[in-house]
Amino acid sequence: MGGGATNGVWSSPPAPRPVGLVAVSAIHGVIGFGVVALFAVGWLWGLGAKVIRRGPGDLFWRWLTVAQLVAGVQALVGIWMLVLGRRVVDTGLLGGVRHYVYGLLPLLMFVFAHVIARTGNASMLGFDPRKAVAPWVPFAWASFVSFGLALQALRTGLG
Repeated sequence: MGGGATNGVWSSPPAPRPVGLVAVSAIHGVIGFGVVALFAVGWLWGLGAKVIRRGPGDLFWRWLTVAQLVAGVQALVGIWMLVLGRRVVDTGLLGGVRHYVYGLLPLLMFVFAHVIARTGNASMLGFDPRKAVAPWVPFAWASFVSFGLALQALRTGLG
């Protein structure tokens, strides 16, 4: 990269980015892969529990704590990058805004899962309020949706 002839016109080299911003961007990318993997573990764990007709066990709740913390740290690193002036440039519908929406919606999904788990039913989604929902089920579903959202955030962030 740098200066070179493009269709007979010389281009100037790109302006250097501050070293700290490049490091934060790299960290954000690595954490992004981790978030996608953590969410994949969550929904696959929930699917496995459903298939064998047993609860996911105590380790599931530890996974949930780690997944929510890592997703929160990822969001904070992303917000910090915005403060430092880094922006996602994407040519699709809504441009780079999609990256921010995909990146922040998983946090909202887990808040929503907490509300459903606390009520013990999914009546707010239109289901019969008499039908009980196991407390881990909303988190497995939130993890499934968040997996797709985080994967799209990673895709739009990497270009």
